[in-house]
Amino acid sequence: MTDYAIPRPTSGDVLELILTDHRLFEDLIRECRRNDSDRSAARSALAELIVAHGEAEEEKVYPTLRTKRAIGAHEQEHGEEEHAEINEALVAFLEAKGTDTEKYDSALEELATVLNHHANEEEQTILNPAREEVSEQARTELGEVWLARRNELLDHGCASLEQVKAILHRAEKEGVIAAPEAREKADEIKDAAKEEATKVEEASKAAAAKD
Repeated sequence: MTDYAIPRPTSGDVLELILTDHRLFEDLIRECRRNDSDRSAARSALAELIVAHGEAEEEKVYPTLRTKRAIGAHEQEHGEEEHAEINEALVAFLEAKGTDTEKYDSALEELATVLNHHANEEEQTILNPAREEVSEQARTELGEVWLARRNELLDHGCASLEQVKAILHRAEKEGVIAAPEAREKADEIKDAAKEEATKVEEASKAAAAKD
């Protein structure tokens, strides 16, 4: 549970409700950055909202939108994969001891990056098609269903480190996200590629400076 009050509406257009949560993600990330806020409480609130929002989407929203042919299997599976990636970043953020360390700052930056990426894609590839293909009445009915599950998760607490790890492990077992060893190897390859790219860029800058 958290000292930051997370709104718990009970009705509304599911698309607008999801967008409201996306804006709340941004607000809470900003609170996690501020040096005059209760970062620990903000981190807890952000974690709770991320998990409740995402779990309720996977259980209630994505399947319904797919049934109504607003989205296809690819969009649903990709959304679930991105939720798993967010939860992976969230685990690292929750594992950071203290809130004034380099590890905390780095983990927050990574979480903000994957969360923002997902919000952008979801709004374009899931919410926009749903706005065109699903009636306002159906969206309102789905909003009530989604909120009921979201609020239930928030009320019971859903984002302790152990809970988020369990959700991530479930995603691994279901093949939503690659196994930890594969992800670690992939990260090593990405880091090496970034390092090589940086060398190329610096060499280009140095050459230009000599001309």
